[in-house]
Amino acid sequence: MRYLVLITSAILLGACATESVTASPIAEPTQAVPAVEPTQQELQPTAEQPSPTDGPDFKLLSSAFVQGDPIPAAFSCDGENISPGLTWTHPPDGLLSFALILDDPDAPVGTWVHWVLFNIPAEARSLPESIGPDPMLANGAVHGSNSWNSIGYGGPCPPGGEHRYFFKLYALDSDLELEVGATKEQVLAAMEGHILGQTDLMGTYSR
Repeated sequence: MRYLVLITSAILLGACATESVTASPIAEPTQAVPAVEPTQQELQPTAEQPSPTDGPDFKLLSSAFVQGDPIPAAFSCDGENISPGLTWTHPPDGLLSFALILDDPDAPVGTWVHWVLFNIPAEARSLPESIGPDPMLANGAVHGSNSWNSIGYGGPCPPGGEHRYFFKLYALDSDLELEVGATKEQVLAAMEGHILGQTDLMGTYSR
């Protein structure tokens, strides 16, 4: 009887051992995390940040001509060769000065510079007609040099055909540390990183 009990116990222990070896379950796959749906706010398009030169209200105007029209001969080398009166509206906030460049990209020798004027005071909203070639104006603005290697305004004087003349006004967050007679290239380099806005006025002239 004792032997029967021992044999029975041995059989039961063996069965338990076998079950413990073979009963290791296969791990279930991890439940997938559901994708998070974007909220309505996230679906709204992000507003594009304006560039320094954006500003549809910043406009440059002249009492002598309108955008795209011929420049009267009085303001050319065929006439009195005087600068036209200019006004501007709605410049950007935070400015400390303006700079003005007039050039002709249609010149046969490459872009011809007709006028460079910088450090125009921030409170200025106009330039009168017939500004002389003074190194510095009464309001503190400083004349740069043109492609004739002189300071002041030089009017349209194309060799022939119709040319475009761009008056480009820049609103800056600083004054420019440049001397009288600075070139267009020097002014552009000094303005880099300081332009808050820009507006252009284009007129044509033919000979």
